[in-house]
Amino acid sequence: YPLRRQRQMCIRDSLPMVLDKSQGFLYYVSVAGITGKQSAAVADIEANVSRIKQHTNLPVAVGFGVRTPEQAEAIAAVADGVVVGSALVELVAQHGENAPQHLRALTEKLANAVHSAR
Repeated sequence: YPLRRQRQMCIRDSLPMVLDKSQGFLYYVSVAGITGKQSAAVADIEANVSRIKQHTNLPVAVGFGVRTPEQAEAIAAVADGVVVGSALVELVAQHGENAPQHLRALTEKLANAVHSAR
C-alpha cells in the first residue's frame, strides 16, 4: 500500500481527500518541520486524532517528535499506533557499536508505556 501521511496543519482542508484515497492505516505527522528537532504536542495530537477518527475506521499511527516513553504513552491513549524514529537513530549515533543495549532499553520502556496506555 502507498504510505499517505497527514500533516496536522492541513487536516481540516485535506482530510476528505486523504481519507478517500487511504487504505491500511493513516500516518499522522505530529509536528511540522524536521523530525528529531521538535517534540510532539500531546493536546494537539489528541484533538486532531479524534477529529480524524470521527471520519474513518482506519487505524491512525502518530509519528514525528515522539521521543520519550511518557509521550508514547500519552499518544497511545488516543492513537492506534506510535512511531518513534529519531530517538532511536540518535542512540545509534551516540553509542555506535554499544547501541544495541541502549536501543533495547529504550524500546522496552516505549513498549511498556504504550501497553500501559491500552
